Amino acid sequence: MSDPQPLPVAIRAHVHPGDVVALEGFTHLIPYAAGHEIIRQGITGLTLARVTPDALYDQMIGMGVADRLIRSWGGNPDVGSLHRFRDAIENGWPCPLTVEEHSHAGMAVRYAGTGLPAHTDTITPMTCLFTRKQLAAVPALKLDVAIVHAQQVDRAGNVGIWGTSGVQKTAVLAAHRSIVTVEEQVARLDPRCSVVLPSWTVTAVCIEPRGAHPSCTMGYYERDNGFYAAWDAISRDRRRFQDWVSRHVFETGSFAEHLALLGDADTA
Repeated sequence: MSDPQPLPVAIRAHVHPGDVVALEGFTHLIPYAAGHEIIRQGITGLTLARVTPDALYDQMIGMGVADRLIRSWGGNPDVGSLHRFRDAIENGWPCPLTVEEHSHAGMAVRYAGTGLPAHTDTITPMTCLFTRKQLAAVPALKLDVAIVHAQQVDRAGNVGIWGTSGVQKTAVLAAHRSIVTVEEQVARLDPRCSVVLPSWTVTAVCIEPRGAHPSCTMGYYERDNGFYAAWDAISRDRRRFQDWVSRHVFETGSFAEHLALLGDADTA
């Protein structure tokens, strides 16, 4: 891994049309800044994978970034449905979206007795050689790019995460390329780090303070529950959604400018 680089440079270099991409995070450390940059650069034809797609994937799907989604649970936490996701499934807007559904455990295993095999052709029944019981097997996901957010990177390029980490480490290790956005660069990682991604596992690091907003980053900022509540109304209407993305993504040059807009006005 080289020195930290601007996020637009990293996305342009490592995310390509048609890639299988996972922007992972489990309520905590969701890489919103990177997702916005993918939208801003107009990258399309992606297969998006994630254990729990929420408002970030709603934004990306609503802007036609993806034509396939591999996921387990999906929704706006504590609020309700993902309306752009639902519109893509039900009406093919802005483009048709194919969905491959797994359980949480099945998605985690894809990085490394259900009714899903009837609907998901990547789940295959098999007989255990030892117990002779019927098991469900899934193939490893051929992941081109993993994108995650973390608290820190040190001067040697090692990335540190603490708090709820989800499957970020697994996704990074499974991917051909990885991009990590971090809150800051430090001389030495905080002793609280429970997950360390060695520099050799990371393709690019980008310093993006508050780059997981509106999700939380332990030790830096809490979850913006007001944003998620407001997103329900914004995403229900196609025109209102497009206006929001125009203002907060295309008319801004960076995620920091988007955050400044949120500070100056309401979420809508």
